Amino acid sequence: MNILCTNDDGYLANGIRVLAGAANALGSVTVVAPDREQSATSNSLTLHHPLRARLTSDGSYVVDGTPTDCVILAVNELLPSRPDVCVSGVNHGPNMGEDVLYSGTVAAAMEATVIGIPAIALSYAGDRPEELEGWEAVVRVILGKILGQEAFPEDTLFNVNLPGV
Repeated sequence: MNILCTNDDGYLANGIRVLAGAANALGSVTVVAPDREQSATSNSLTLHHPLRARLTSDGSYVVDGTPTDCVILAVNELLPSRPDVCVSGVNHGPNMGEDVLYSGTVAAAMEATVIGIPAIALSYAGDRPEELEGWEAVVRVILGKILGQEAFPEDTLFNVNLPGV
C-alpha cells in the first residue's frame, strides 16, 4: 500500500513523525509536508508564486505551500504513482465541529478525497505535542482498523480525534 502522509503543522512537527512512523507498519510512506506551520489555512491554494519542493535526506518532500498544495503537488508531480490513501496529521489540537472548516489537516485529507484518494485526518486534543510520541502505537492500530476494512471507498474521509489524557 502506498501512503501519502502530510499535515498542516509543518514537516518538523512531532505529529507527522508519529503518523509516518505508525503508517510505515502498513505500507510504503512518502511524506510531503509544508515547510512551516499552515494551521487554519483550510483549502487555500498558493497562486502568486511557483511552488517549490525540496527533497530531504530522509526522503521526505518539503513544500513552500499549503497542505492542499502538498497533496496536489504530491499526486501530480512528486510521487511515482498515485497513493492508495492519504493520511494527514497528527494535528496538534482537535479538529471537531466548525474547526473542520478551517483546518489545514482536514483540508489536506479533503483534497485527497476530492481527487479520488481515500483519506484519514488525525488530530490530538492534548496540550503538549511532545505527548504525541506515546500515541504512535494507538495511531498504528487506528490506521490498521480503518485501512484493513474490506472496502474503503475512494470518496471517504475519516476524521479521527485523539483525546488529551
